[in-house]
Amino acid sequence: MATTAHTEVPGEHKGAFPPFDSHTFASQLVWLAITFVLLYLLMAKVALPRVGGIIAERQKRIDGDLAQANSFKTQSDGALAAYEKSLADARNRAQSIANDMREKQAAEAESTRKKLEHQLQAKLADAEKTIAGTKQAAMANVHGIATDAAKAIVERLTGKAPADNAIDAAVADVLKR
Repeated sequence: MATTAHTEVPGEHKGAFPPFDSHTFASQLVWLAITFVLLYLLMAKVALPRVGGIIAERQKRIDGDLAQANSFKTQSDGALAAYEKSLADARNRAQSIANDMREKQAAEAESTRKKLEHQLQAKLADAEKTIAGTKQAAMANVHGIATDAAKAIVERLTGKAPADNAIDAAVADVLKR
């Protein structure tokens, strides 16, 4: 058996490739027109309406999503405005409470200060009275002590006791100065 490297069938007609054969152009053009019309009708009646419906549905969904996003944005802007208003109100209330508390504490401190000042004035007056009484008692005792001391000094220096009226006069004269 002999092998051949040919792919042709022996005895077959060798001619041009059928689409390029000028004898079949007319029939090919007719089939092209029929196929084109059928594909056009198929596309126009079946495929394009589906694609158009899908595109319309997507556009509708996009529009709905945009509307919902705008709605959410409006709600969030409203919530933000309400939050900022609440925050400002809270700050104002806190400032008011702080001012009221500061005024109340200042009034209490002033009241306490006045009360303590009054108590100190009363204690000071009592202390001055006590000091004045003690001073008078001391001054009364000073005359007696000075008289006794002068008598003892004169007696020690001179060896005899002086007269009481002379000592009293001398001490009174010294205390007057």
